[in-house]
Formats: sequence, C-alpha cells, structure tokens
Amino acid sequence: MKKIIYDFGANIGDNIPYYLKKADVVVAVEANPALCRMMEARFSRELKSGQLHIENCVLTTNSEKEVCFYVHKQIHFVSQFPKPTDSYIGSFHQIMLPSLSPATIVNKYGAPFYIKIDIEHYDQAILAGLFQNDIYPQFISAESHNIDIFAMLVACARYNAFKLVDGRSVCEKYKNFSFISNDGNSEIYSFPYHSAGPFGDDVSGNWMPANDFFLLLASEGLGWKDIHATNIAQTSIDSCIAEPVIAHL
Repeated sequence: MKKIIYDFGANIGDNIPYYLKKADVVVAVEANPALCRMMEARFSRELKSGQLHIENCVLTTNSEKEVCFYVHKQIHFVSQFPKPTDSYIGSFHQIMLPSLSPATIVNKYGAPFYIKIDIEHYDQAILAGLFQNDIYPQFISAESHNIDIFAMLVACARYNAFKLVDGRSVCEKYKNFSFISNDGNSEIYSFPYHSAGPFGDDVSGNWMPANDFFLLLASEGLGWKDIHATNIAQTSIDSCIAEPVIAHL
C-alpha cells in the first residue's frame, strides 16, 4: 500500500521536501493562489512525476462549492478561512475560491499515512470533518491553541499516544535533522522557521500516554504548538489505553 501524506495548509511548501522523502505520494492543500504558484515553481519536477499533487482550494466542512477567503494585504503568506474578526478585517482582502472537504480530498487520492493540519483558526473543524467520515490516519498532527484539539483526538478518534512540537524552536531543534527515508536511506533536512517539523517517530522524545501528555500540556501551555498523535501501539505505551482523560479537561 502506498504511503500518502496530506499537508493541509501547505503555505509555501517548506515541509514538502521532507514529506517527499517519507512517502510515495504527497498531497499539498493550500487555499492562497499565490502560494500555490510558488509551490508549483518550486516542485515542478515532483509535480510532473506524480509524486506531488497540489490542490488549490479552501478546506471546509460545508457543502458550498465556493467560499470567501481572506488574504492579508501586506503579509503574503498570511491568509485564512473563516472571516477575520472585525478588528482585523481591514488588513485583508477577500477572494472567492473553490471549496472542498477533507474527506473529498482523501477519497480522491487514497488512505492517509499521515495528515498534518495547520489551517489558521480551523484545525478543530478539519479534525471533526475527518473523524465524522471515519478517517483515522496512523499519524496525525494539528496546531493547538486550545485544549479541544487534544480532547477530540482522545475522545473522538481514540488516539492513544502523543508527542508535542514547539513551533518556535523547530528551525533550531531540527536543523540538519537526520531521518530515515521511505526507501530506507539516511537523509538530512533543515526545517526553516514557520515550518511544522518532523512527524511520527521522527519527533524527538518518547510517545506519551494521554494522561501524561495532558499533564505536559498543562505544564508547557498551549499556543504555537503541534500535537502529534498515533493510533498504533508502541512498546512504551502498550499499557496506555485512552482512559477518561476528558473527565479532567
């Protein structure tokens, strides 16, 4: 079976060189048309070979064919769905873009090995859309500005092991980062600032059971942090079944 990685919120594609080494196929989803054009130029060879696919659309959980998308007037890589708050709306201009659900994209390309979610202000909705359609990749990550992301991973999907990646330290912690590629070779990659960093077993540290990870979140705090989860039992967490952690949230 092919290993397929989905990059939901690919931005300019700074994670893609690593993902291409970790999977047979990479599907990058980005709503901002300017950023998609940058990726198309950057990865033209991989697009031609079919190892990379770029979907220029807004990921939503509704049934609308087109939706309003908001692009920052000055900072080209800042854009979002849904609508910015009234205090920030003046900094954005509005465009109409095609809309697709996460399940539609997964059904088009195939079962995911890993899904990375970084959709500004919308990660929770994307998770819900996946789980409602019985899509539970072996590895998944989402940015967590509130505890609801962790709660959904435990309660709705029964993920049982977790790691934490601090967004601010990725470019330092994973500079000249060594990893084993999909074909078994040793590779090196330096993750730039604003990239998501590695996933799965490549993230430093041991997988943690849900209760221990909840205590880590309480200690570290939320914000610019990615929660990584797996539903494949590891030796170190074999005794970890997702207990009623939610009762403590």
